[in-house]
Amino acid sequence: MAGEDGVVYGLSSRNNSKVSGYAYDDLRTARTLLSPYSFRDLEVRNRVVMAPMTRSRAGTERMPNKLMTEHYLQRADAGLIVTEAVNISEQAIGWLNTPGIYTDAQAEAWKQVLEPVQALGTPMFIQLWHMGRASHPSFRKDRSMPVAPSAVAINSSHRHTPEGTQPYPVPRALETSEISGVVQQYKRAAERAKSAGFVGIELHAANGYLIDQFLQSRTNHRTDQYGGSIENRYRFLDEILDAVGAVYPEERIGVHISPNGNYADMGSVDFRETFLHVCKRLSERKLAYLHVLDGLTFGFHEFLPPMSIQEIRAAYEGPLIANCGYTKETAEAILLMKYADLVSFGRPYLANPDLVDRFKNDWPLSPSISALNWYKGEEQGYLDQPRYKAAQPSAQKVG
Repeated sequence: MAGEDGVVYGLSSRNNSKVSGYAYDDLRTARTLLSPYSFRDLEVRNRVVMAPMTRSRAGTERMPNKLMTEHYLQRADAGLIVTEAVNISEQAIGWLNTPGIYTDAQAEAWKQVLEPVQALGTPMFIQLWHMGRASHPSFRKDRSMPVAPSAVAINSSHRHTPEGTQPYPVPRALETSEISGVVQQYKRAAERAKSAGFVGIELHAANGYLIDQFLQSRTNHRTDQYGGSIENRYRFLDEILDAVGAVYPEERIGVHISPNGNYADMGSVDFRETFLHVCKRLSERKLAYLHVLDGLTFGFHEFLPPMSIQEIRAAYEGPLIANCGYTKETAEAILLMKYADLVSFGRPYLANPDLVDRFKNDWPLSPSISALNWYKGEEQGYLDQPRYKAAQPSAQKVG
């Protein structure tokens, strides 16, 4: 759809025959998804990014394992892989069987996952995650309450927990004096990620998790230096960037945002002003990239029109990754128009481990996997997706 300003929204839709004058048929030969790219000082062989996707295969000890190694190896044709969201501390946990990076043993176990993938020339960034209010006391041995910028509960029916389906609790608002300790959780996770050998880190500031909760007025009702104005709400992310920037150079740090998303009961009336400010502030740094969930397939809040990748591009000057719902054709379109530098794919990568080969050869994609198989904990829906088998030419008859 198009907004009153003439900007085309919803590039992820295949129903449009043209985007800003470029016919999709004309874009099929552009192959910009397959061209190399340089993230500041990091070269990647193509512009296809494997998006971070929570898949719950790490068990109750939250340890990386051989299943995860094989999963990422199957998809090592990506230019860049961003891991599934990884818990930075016990306080951060709020999802069943997701991996961690808060113990030395977890950091050591990550080596078996990333070393064979990076040996193939595919850099891996680890996504650092704190769920904030989107958690439940049963995820922690001390049964402590989830923490958040403010005591505002998620307005949703339930949370899947170790004790079954439970209602979302009202989180405990962090004291001002505690916030620096949470910032240090990110720094310690970054230190362990570096010891494991990750090329870089991505801060999960999207989808209603802790950093997003600080950024948005819907969930941040604080009256101290971390609340109120947009700049105050940005302060938490800014301090985390300073902290992890003492571990990794800024050129190896990415940030993931979702300005339009309503997941985890998000969506703020001032979302446009907030995220334009965030983009401009992030532009002051030399980050590896900004990763933006801009597509129209992951639940949109009621405040319209949504922010487009074009708006983000105008506000953010560094490398930009677009995400959510893109097809090969629409991804090529935004790359050709320079609205983004790379495009990340989530569900298509789950169903098509050979996604880059399919793009390269114009092979059809397998349909998305049923959500029922996403979180089962074993190979089904995780390692059993077939690679494409091209039709073989028939044998010539002799004599």
